[in-house]
Amino acid sequence: MEGVYAVVAAAGSGRRLGSETPKQYLPLAGKPLVVHSLAVLNAHQRVGGIVLVVGSGWEENGYKLARQYEITKLMSVVTGGLERQESVYRGLLAIPPEGEIVLIHDAARPFLTSDLISRMISAACRTGAAVPTVAVKDTIKVAGPGGLVNETLARNQLVAVQTPQSFKREIIIKAHEKAATEGFVGTDDAMLVERMGLPVELVPGDDKNIKITTPLDLKWARLLLTEINSSLQY
Repeated sequence: MEGVYAVVAAAGSGRRLGSETPKQYLPLAGKPLVVHSLAVLNAHQRVGGIVLVVGSGWEENGYKLARQYEITKLMSVVTGGLERQESVYRGLLAIPPEGEIVLIHDAARPFLTSDLISRMISAACRTGAAVPTVAVKDTIKVAGPGGLVNETLARNQLVAVQTPQSFKREIIIKAHEKAATEGFVGTDDAMLVERMGLPVELVPGDDKNIKITTPLDLKWARLLLTEINSSLQY
């Protein structure tokens, strides 16, 4: 069986949340945000190890959380860079040679599920690169000069992208190295693969797999967790 490893990106400052504490360490149901996705990755049978990428000065806290919440598959805590792309690349370099498939997940998405992990692993094995997606519900317009609409995009051709994104290890490392050499910074890891002309598979994501960015997102997350816990009681 292929070696599957995960890189969890948790080096962001969370400035848009308006908190002195990085958002990935804020509490959600009594546990830091990052612990929720770490626990799901840790419990998945096919995930062999986890690399946690944190901001400078938070390394020991990463190991402390792993001990406290029994994240037994945590292999290392890596210090991130100035940008997310650099942080992820540092995490990729910590994956052992036997790692064939890599999942890259944002710590700010606490509602990761085992089913989604499985789908992403299978897709990476098939295609070499994959992203989870959900349908875009709003009409998207491209803004032009002077605050006027330049174009309205066809909604049926648009998807919103989530994490974990999944890749064959050699593909994503080459993509990152090419981007770094050329000074290109993408908004997600799949973009780096796309610009190499390689296919990226679209996999059905999960509407509940929201990203915590603003205070309102955190309120939604707490409500969503209450709903999920209530449904599990029946």
